[in-house]
Amino acid sequence: MKFEAVTIKDIAKALGLSTSTVSRALRDSYEISPETKKLVLEYAEKINYHPNPIALSLKERRSRSIGVIVCEIANSYFSQVINGIESIANTNGYNVIISQSHESSVKELVNLQYLTSRSVDGLIISVSTETTDFNFFRELHDRGMPIVFFDRIVDEIQTHKVIADNFKGAYDATTHLINSGYKRIATLCNTVFLSIGKERLAGYKAALKDHGMEPDDALIRYCQHGGMVAAEMDQAMNELFSLTNPPDAIFAAADKLTTGSLRALCARGMSVPEDIGLIGFSNSELTELLNPSLSVVRQPAFEMGEEATSLLLELIESKRPVTDFQTRVLSTEMLLRSSTRLQKRSPKTSLS
Repeated sequence: MKFEAVTIKDIAKALGLSTSTVSRALRDSYEISPETKKLVLEYAEKINYHPNPIALSLKERRSRSIGVIVCEIANSYFSQVINGIESIANTNGYNVIISQSHESSVKELVNLQYLTSRSVDGLIISVSTETTDFNFFRELHDRGMPIVFFDRIVDEIQTHKVIADNFKGAYDATTHLINSGYKRIATLCNTVFLSIGKERLAGYKAALKDHGMEPDDALIRYCQHGGMVAAEMDQAMNELFSLTNPPDAIFAAADKLTTGSLRALCARGMSVPEDIGLIGFSNSELTELLNPSLSVVRQPAFEMGEEATSLLLELIESKRPVTDFQTRVLSTEMLLRSSTRLQKRSPKTSLS
């Protein structure tokens, strides 16, 4: 049997009223007597009646729903962001529809088309690693769709954006490795097309230069899918440890690159931090429970979700076009654990 939701017509038929009378009673119209309103509302509650959101959206031209696109909900960072999004959206009477790109530009486009065809009132987006063509985002924005980018943003589109301080987070992580005595510090990065990839790589390079260490391109490896594809991680590790002078520490510039690096190093029979140091970006609580516990740069994910949603609701509910946009930058936090234990230095190799 096909499920059929209760409608205003059903209430009207049961109570012997017209559908227009029931509709006005549900909307608390002054045209309907208190007695009739009480009768309708009590019956509606009894049969668990809820307004049809599709019908309401057609009438009001608003669905009171927002679409969210992330690469992977299972990623602890994005799940925390989503919690922040829902906390603000639900408080303000909005529903949240979540889609995953799985780092695929094709899947991302399908998600965008689906969400916009369902008349969402706005979008919160962190773009996939494969996305290099932003024309569809631009077209939606130009047609008036409220969009807020977070984490992986699109610089070319003028709208609100929320990011972590990726440059400083990477700078601090690399500086910590240097101060711990490591000399050959490699980095595993997302694709350079991503804003976070550019910012974190810049922070890594700046820290090396500021400590008198010239960045070595041989120690920089890119994983386009950000650690989601094991073969990419394995290839990057093989290339690093095939070098005549391999790294003695790794800065992993993304969540899955961080845990993936530990897996790959253990598979090679290497001990962290005895053989090699490791620090990365991660919001996973599990990094503290691993052996060794991982030093990480933690992003304020929940707060980023809150900020992005507040900015989106401002766009949605503004009575006039918004032309003054913000990029909010939130501070990161470095959590130091066993994977970057201080190395013993000899007088000949200590940093000046």
